[in-house]
Amino acid sequence: MLLIPCPHCGPRAQVEFAYGGDATVARPVDPDAVGARQWLDHVYLRENPKGPHLEWWQHVAGCRAWIRVRRDTVTHAVLGAATAAGSIEGGAS
Repeated sequence: MLLIPCPHCGPRAQVEFAYGGDATVARPVDPDAVGARQWLDHVYLRENPKGPHLEWWQHVAGCRAWIRVRRDTVTHAVLGAATAAGSIEGGAS
């Protein structure tokens, strides 16, 4: 079972969370200046990283907060978590 350490509620089972996507992808600064092709790339095209990666998760069955989780995509080990604005110890923010 995957345990995610919610910064507000403590360690909880992954079934309490909803995956929110890649936390390293930034939205365009000026969305109106971005064409359809760039939006398609932004929304649908992603790298498939191997190893530690930052992800968004929402604690839907708990505090409902969005958190950033550093997870190894090979072993599924959770390496850390932080609030949406916080930094994750032992890894890049």
